Amino acid sequence: MIQTSQTRPSWSKAISIGIAVSILTAIVMVSLLKAGVSPFPKPPSLAFAETLLGRTLPMPVGLLFHTAYVTFWSVVFVRYFPRKNLLTALGLAAVLWVAILLVFFPVVGWGIAGLAIGPKLIPASALPHLLFGLLLWGLDRYFGKQVGP
Repeated sequence: MIQTSQTRPSWSKAISIGIAVSILTAIVMVSLLKAGVSPFPKPPSLAFAETLLGRTLPMPVGLLFHTAYVTFWSVVFVRYFPRKNLLTALGLAAVLWVAILLVFFPVVGWGIAGLAIGPKLIPASALPHLLFGLLLWGLDRYFGKQVGP
């Protein structure tokens, strides 16, 4: 009988990678927003939290939503994707980007692909997803190695 033992990174390691990806992407996005470079009217995670709860909320609530979302998808990648290479991480990022354009933006009132705000939201939303894919792959590659069965 052939026994195959697939080892996965621990939950704590996967969650840690997710939180690290979340923090690094949030630093970039908040910095661009504060510098006036971002075309977003507000951080997308904050817009989602406000839509969901039906009221104006402070930035930390949006950051908590961002952290939960990014950590969830990071854990899915780190723990459950059978092939964890750069192409797969970027593929996940691309699927999430399309979902944000077609589902998330309309839900928060920005229209399909954010076109109710302007066409700049399309490439502006691609950047954090590209960064997500690169960071997820890199941090998983560096910290996600499992030792032994």
